[in-house]
Amino acid sequence: MYRKLVILLLFATISASAEISFRGAWIATVANIDWPSKEAVGDSAKQQAEMTWLLDSLANLGINAIIFQVRPTADALYKSEFEPVSHWLAGKQGSWKPTPPLPEGKEIQMPYDPLEWTIEEAHKRKMEVHVWLNPYRVNLAGTDTSKLCSDHVWRKHREWFWEYNKQWYFDPGLDATREWICTIVQDIVERYDVQAIHMDDYFYPYPAGGKQIPDTETFAKYPRGFEDIRDWRRNNVNLAIQEISETIHECKDSVEFGISPFGVWRNASVDSTGSKTKAGITNYDDLYADIRLWIQNGWIDYVLPQLYWEIGKKVADYEVLAHWWANEVRGTNCKLYIGMAPYRLEGAKAGTPWGTGNEIGRQMQLNRTIPEISGECFYSTRPLLRNPRGVCDTIKAAYTQEQENSEYSLPWE
Repeated sequence: MYRKLVILLLFATISASAEISFRGAWIATVANIDWPSKEAVGDSAKQQAEMTWLLDSLANLGINAIIFQVRPTADALYKSEFEPVSHWLAGKQGSWKPTPPLPEGKEIQMPYDPLEWTIEEAHKRKMEVHVWLNPYRVNLAGTDTSKLCSDHVWRKHREWFWEYNKQWYFDPGLDATREWICTIVQDIVERYDVQAIHMDDYFYPYPAGGKQIPDTETFAKYPRGFEDIRDWRRNNVNLAIQEISETIHECKDSVEFGISPFGVWRNASVDSTGSKTKAGITNYDDLYADIRLWIQNGWIDYVLPQLYWEIGKKVADYEVLAHWWANEVRGTNCKLYIGMAPYRLEGAKAGTPWGTGNEIGRQMQLNRTIPEISGECFYSTRPLLRNPRGVCDTIKAAYTQEQENSEYSLPWE
């Protein structure tokens, strides 16, 4: 009772300058992080029971949107004719049972379509479904490519890919890559009742020990007038984002396109318009993702930066970055949601910001003082629902109070 009173008092003091209308949680499927559990791989009944529990638990907190990962590594946790069933869903990759049938043993028979079923269940609970796709990744670092089935696009068109740090990627410099990704996006938007297509921070790979990206041959062959390979790489991603955006809105204008980038665009030390941070990696310089341009050009409908640091962190202060991103969307049509990290509360040492007090509560309180912030999202679902340091109590109390006092309606109402 005392804890709940403290939480309510915390949010009762907030100036109601920002309305948090988007209240999301990521459901990660890669490596069975959130769903399905390893025990439920290949077992549809267990998968449905687990998803039901996740959705019920999130709804109880006041969450009104899930970001559901359905394409982690050029595979599918939905019924696709283009990419294979994910081995994280079925235990091995393979084609969905096709018509006409492939040779015995090549197809995977699933008694239900996980995405279609999850959409129905989420909508029953008045939750939006944003489908989360990784554009370029083919496998996880060090994963044996023998797990890729015989009809995987990587086996059919090896010329579309390169390997970096023991991991395979679609080559962003190729027209074929953008065309393939847009085909996947179009297929999902046309066939499923989703509210958004979502991509996170994985564009060009994170730098690994000084290793060079093996794309000089593609650059030499298709420079498109660029002389600096770094500008060319950024343009590769820009073209992809623009074409994906156009694909989505030509199919269904009501479906949004959202990006959840790494939290720092550029440091002010290299660009005076960047944030006052000292991040060792940035979107613009290392991942070749110029999020600012996408916002300014209207290619994305929302931006959800991953601000997974504490308020006051010297190299990347949550408060500094929240205000920086707010400034970037001001005057545009791009909505700003903030990605938050309740997983960091687990096992946090006493005396550290995450092990002292209520860091997520402080961040939620700050969000409500910045008018441009209209949403929050938590990574990821299972760590959140383990309720480290009572974070679920904090979230539920805040959202319950806001819903009671708010004039806006939740989706589906």
